Amino acid sequence: MATVIAKPHVIEAEGNQPLLIQELIGRVNTGTKGVSIARVLSPAGRVEIGKIPEFDEYAVVLSGTLRVESDRCEDVLTGQAVICRKGEWVRFSTPEETEYITVCLPAFAPGLVRWDIV
Repeated sequence: MATVIAKPHVIEAEGNQPLLIQELIGRVNTGTKGVSIARVLSPAGRVEIGKIPEFDEYAVVLSGTLRVESDRCEDVLTGQAVICRKGEWVRFSTPEETEYITVCLPAFAPGLVRWDIV
């Protein structure tokens, strides 16, 4: 039987400005451990703390620019996507207001993110 997800659960993220992460499917909202799917709304000028996640992360930019720093810096534009691999250092920032969908395999959990020490 199909399951309709009535509303997302909001998750806080580290960084220099607030970030709105709306988890639709994942450990917190649905108890799903294999995958998480969330809508992210990020303000202009936001810089995330660097991390080495224990999951693959896929992001599809719906509007704006997602700047991805890893072994190099790439701007992911509206209509583009990026794959960040498990175990590799990455940092996201948004030079302009940006909306994107993120998918994490396995599902995101705070304990699976190794944030840089600040």
